[in-house]
Amino acid sequence: MNIKNGWQCDSILNDARQIIKEARSNAIRSVDFNRVLMYWRLGKRIFEEEQRGKARADYGTYIVKSLAKDLEKEYGSGFGIRQLEQSRQFYRTYPIANTLRSQLNWSQYRKLIQISDPDKREYYELESVNNAWTARETERQINSMLYERLLLSNEKKSVLAIARKKRLPEDPKEVIKDPVVLEFLGLERKAAYYEKDLEGAVISHLLDFLLELGNGFSFVSRQKRIMIEDDEFFVDLVLYNRLLRCFVLVDFKNGKLTHQDLGQLQMYVNYYDRFEKLPDENDTVGILLCASKNDTVVKLALPEDNRTILASQYQLYLPTTDELIKEINDVKQLSKEKDC
Repeated sequence: MNIKNGWQCDSILNDARQIIKEARSNAIRSVDFNRVLMYWRLGKRIFEEEQRGKARADYGTYIVKSLAKDLEKEYGSGFGIRQLEQSRQFYRTYPIANTLRSQLNWSQYRKLIQISDPDKREYYELESVNNAWTARETERQINSMLYERLLLSNEKKSVLAIARKKRLPEDPKEVIKDPVVLEFLGLERKAAYYEKDLEGAVISHLLDFLLELGNGFSFVSRQKRIMIEDDEFFVDLVLYNRLLRCFVLVDFKNGKLTHQDLGQLQMYVNYYDRFEKLPDENDTVGILLCASKNDTVVKLALPEDNRTILASQYQLYLPTTDELIKEINDVKQLSKEKDC
């Protein structure tokens, strides 16, 4: 009887904890969304007043400055000139209140309204909701140019369809990016360092790494031992992707990629396909993260219809807009030459 009562108490305690946790979480979300609505309504009121004096080009600026002066005295720095200007921009970007998403907070919307391209803004808005990104994660993905990097190997229509949940990714390239940006590892930019240092840094920042790698990833194992007859091999990182429904093997190469590296990764992939994956799972995917690569070598070393071995170059710093534009233009040019 005591054991039974103890079990029941534990069950009730766990349920009570979950109820409290959910209630607190809902309360925080409610407060955050009411803050979003507050700034939206302020932006709407400022915009309406601004339109009444549209004959004067500087009337809107005058309204914001005058209003901020009074509101800051009464309510603090959250209602200064910059915040009120952002409120006005917020309303103009999202003029219909019903389109606002309760899962997003004001910090996230402030980042979103800075994006002028509506498709790009919608992508980050949807992915922030789909993946329950925090404000920091949303900002990081925007700064790392996630959208642009996906467009390097995918059509915009496909990228947006997946974000809108109109279709699931079918090709690993629809999930995995190239280049992969690992600035969060905190590694110094230097000519050489050991691959174990890179792997160790990734394990220490595993959640950030999985977020950067793409949607649907979960950790399975590191330094996975494989025995092939009397020979011993180790896979740096074993992941699973629930969207692609397959194992994903990651190997780190701190240097320029070679065809031998690709061959070794292909062997690991073959091993998993033949001995680890279940009949209803899709083919194993291998990712070789390298400091630099020769795309021609990659293409020649792999079959023309290859869809399971990917070589992604990593960089330890956030890309600049110019770098991404140049890379996108290079990809477009190669595509045109191929079509010709």
